[in-house]
Amino acid sequence: MEDESLSGRLLAATPLLGDPAFRRTVVLIVEDEKDEGTLGVVLNRPTDVHLDQVLEAWTALASGPPVVFRGGPVSPNSALALALAQTDEEPVGWRSLDSSPLMSRIGLVDLGMPPELLVGGISSMRVFAGYASWGAGQLRDEISEGAWYVLAGDPADAFAAEPERLWQEVLRRQGGDLALVATFPDDPVWN
Repeated sequence: MEDESLSGRLLAATPLLGDPAFRRTVVLIVEDEKDEGTLGVVLNRPTDVHLDQVLEAWTALASGPPVVFRGGPVSPNSALALALAQTDEEPVGWRSLDSSPLMSRIGLVDLGMPPELLVGGISSMRVFAGYASWGAGQLRDEISEGAWYVLAGDPADAFAAEPERLWQEVLRRQGGDLALVATFPDDPVWN
């Protein structure tokens, strides 16, 4: 995994990860460059901010719940959007994550474009405030220390109808020991 790109993969926080910004999160890796570092978005942290309050023009294209998601602790006042392309053709204003064939239909949306250019080109979209970022080698060190499970993703993960349950669902579908981890109580003292 040292030289393999993580783009399009999921990171699920292990119970060892104590950082509250990432506790029980599922992160989709958006970019992973060996010399540049890694960028991802937390998929399972919806906020109470409705999308129509900050990016009203994009509300009609957003998947439910139509709120802004907390994408990570870096640049929380910036926004980026992920969308699922409907066909093999790239919609205008959309760029594939260049990942595994299964995840290649997920891409980044240029929020500076008029939203009507994407109508009919995408089937799902979600907007994230901020992102997660790691310097070159930093994420791989955290993985080696046991902070993250690196998992294959499913395009539906980025647009889960119940994002609060995504951590448990992603771990449960792995089977084996990870399915058991999904049943761990949120607070170990409840055990």
